[in-house]
Parts: sequence; structure tokens; C-alpha cells
Amino acid sequence: MTAQTIAVIPGDGIGTEVIDAARTVLDAVCARHDVALDYTEFDWSCQRYDRAGAMMPPDGIETLRRFDAILLGAVGWPGVPDHVSLWGLLIPIRRAFRQYVNLRPIRVFDGVQSPLRGAEDVDFVVVRENVEGEYSEVGGRVNRGFPDEMAVQESIFTRVGVSRIADYAFELAASRRGYLTSATKSNGIVHTLPFWDEVVAERAARHPDVRWDSEHIDALAAKFVLQPGRFDVVVGSNLFGDILSDLAAAVAGSIGIAPSANLDPTKEFPSMFEPVHGSAPDIAGRGMANPVGAVWSAALMLEHLGHPAAAADVVTAMEATLAKPETRTADLGGTATTAQVTAALVEHLS
Repeated sequence: MTAQTIAVIPGDGIGTEVIDAARTVLDAVCARHDVALDYTEFDWSCQRYDRAGAMMPPDGIETLRRFDAILLGAVGWPGVPDHVSLWGLLIPIRRAFRQYVNLRPIRVFDGVQSPLRGAEDVDFVVVRENVEGEYSEVGGRVNRGFPDEMAVQESIFTRVGVSRIADYAFELAASRRGYLTSATKSNGIVHTLPFWDEVVAERAARHPDVRWDSEHIDALAAKFVLQPGRFDVVVGSNLFGDILSDLAAAVAGSIGIAPSANLDPTKEFPSMFEPVHGSAPDIAGRGMANPVGAVWSAALMLEHLGHPAAAADVVTAMEATLAKPETRTADLGGTATTAQVTAALVEHLS
């Protein structure tokens, strides 16, 4: 049996802790399903930036290119600006490997208390365009330090980029409950968002089996709070998808359980899997980190690598541990440590 190769980047803060947990759970489920994964770990992080002046080495992208997938913990640490840590590692990986889909499942699990009343039936997916849009590199600053200093940031929306993310979202909706919501702000953003709307409508015509609508981002954010159970698949631009998915994770009870997948659906390049929660320096090293976001991300990785039964078993183990306060971490009202949650997950998979 040929092992599939996984590049592991634990990163900073609790990233190292939750990646250790995810690997422990992966070892258990892979043994159960006779799946072989071969890990190579890289110390690319803010600590490396402090030592070497870069988040990863100059040949980092070429090094990662040979792997089947990438498992990332979190990046970010006090003293290193966020734009340095993100643009020095995460965003270059997404763009070099054409990971144009950022997939973020949102679900309220039994035993997890949503801050909203009546949110028990929440189960939807945010599909975020991941390589263009508002997060472009086009722009700059002039007259730095003078009273007339100016900053310009350009949003880049291409027909190819909007078409492929819309198609992915419509196909996903067709495999779920057949309903898609497109996030826009075309009443205020005069060029890019009307273009987004037009292209999404064109792609919708190719998916007559999916019911769809378009919502302005401000109203949509309100409906995430007021009517979260109505959604199935939500597709948005890079910025809108980023904001909506974090809001949705809070609706689901904790950002600590939120996973994500940065996907190249063609599988020409490696895809990357990471929890959404960040490096959380305030709790790093205290054994308090919720490992479920990383574990769920690892399940998404198994699914992408062609092991759906193993992925489903991981999710079943998550459901069982989240249902009990003694196997939930403190962010979910439980009493368990990171290690205790991990042990409970492994027990369910043994």
C-alpha cells in the first residue's frame, strides 16, 4: 500500500497542540481503515520569522508541491503583524496551488449550545472564493508619512474566478438540499458585485435543479443570526466568505470547532486543511485548546484524499464526544482538556 504524503505545518500557539491531537486521531482512524499517511513536519511559523526573517524558506512552495495534502495548525503571534504572517505563508500557499475553494462547514452538534435560540437544525456550508476578490495584491501607498498619504486597494473579480466558485457551490448544493444563497452588495459596490451577480446568474442557468437566491451582505449577516436554519450552501467573495464563515462558526457555538479546507478541486496541486480559530496566544500551552476544529479539518482532508468512510467515522466520534460535557473543552461549557478530548475521540475510533 502506497502512503499518501502529508506536509504538516503546526505553526504558532495552539496550532502545535491541535495538530498533535489531529494526528493522534488520524493515526487511530487510519489504522481502523488500513489507510497509510506519511507525514513530514515543517517548523514554518512566526518563531521562524523571528529567527530567519521569513515565515518559510524561499523554496517553501516548491517543497510543498510534491505532497498530496497540507495540514496546517495556525499562524500568528504577538510582535509579528498579521499581514506578515498571512502573506508570508498562508496566502502564498493558497495562490500557488490554485486553492480557489475555501470550504467551511457549519453545524450545531447535539450537546453544543448555540448562543441563538432555536438553532439546533443549523447545518450549512460557506463556500468562499479563495484566491482573488478583495484580497488582491493590486494597489499601494503613496506619500507615506505626509498629511496627504494615500492607500489604494483594488478588488479583482474575473469571469473565470467567479464562474468556477459558483459552479463548485451549485454542484455542492445539488448534492445536499438543493438550495444556494449568493452573498453580494451590488446596490453599493458599483462594478465588481454587479459583475459577480451576473456571472452567478449565468452559472445558475446550468444548474436548474438548485433553487437559489441572492442576498445583500448586510441583510445576509442579520439572517445568519435571525434565521440560520434556512441556509444550505452560501457562496461569497473572498472578503464576504471570510466574514460570514466566522460569524456562522459563532452561531454554531464556538469558533474552536470550525474547520476549513482550501481546495484545488482539480487535484493538480495539494490542498490545505486548517482549523479556523487561529493561534490563540492567550491560551497556548495551557492544555485548554479545543482540538475539534483541527480534527474536523483532518476529516475533510481524508474525504478529499478519497477515504470517505474514515472521514465519516471521525465525524461520528466528534458527535459522540461533543454530546457530553465531560468530553467538551471549556469554550463549549465542558471540563475537558485538549488531551482528554483527544483520548475520547481515539476511544470511539478504537
